[in-house]
Amino acid sequence: MRLNQITDKDGARHARKRVARGIGSGLGKTAGRGGKGQTARSGGAKPGFEGGQMPIYRRLPKRGFNKPNAVEYNEINLGRVQAAFDAMKLDPKKPVTLATLVAAGVITKGYSGVRLLGQGELKTKADFEVYHASKGAQAAIEKTGGSVKMLKPPPQPEGEAKTDVSKKAEQPKKTANASEAEG
Repeated sequence: MRLNQITDKDGARHARKRVARGIGSGLGKTAGRGGKGQTARSGGAKPGFEGGQMPIYRRLPKRGFNKPNAVEYNEINLGRVQAAFDAMKLDPKKPVTLATLVAAGVITKGYSGVRLLGQGELKTKADFEVYHASKGAQAAIEKTGGSVKMLKPPPQPEGEAKTDVSKKAEQPKKTANASEAEG
């Protein structure tokens, strides 16, 4: 076999459709575009237009919600932290923070903080300073004798209404003398 003998398989290459070359070709006059109008022109119909039928993007229901100010956390399991302790990348005597995890190469991007999850086993006693920790992760850390310090307060439950004390203080109180002066 030589390079000049290599050919494509049958059907791999198609001949170009030669349009507008007379009525005998079968693609003369309108060149396969039908009659006059919007679809015969360059650009065709509007994208997503289905001929007046309800378009698919309106037939299907909307789902979900994208929070505009969503905070991204680095989620890390206890098993990965233990592997970093075993590889001597993390010092168990110093608190485990976002900066120490990035410096150790356990986390590549800093994002907004660390969320500690309880998958895996933690054998080393260590102190953690994280933004969130699951109940299982907290229990596993406290079982080894370590501690978890939350850097941000947990979000307020939805049922409780927020009261603004500063607005109440700003409203002036009406006195008997003030009401007499007005009326």
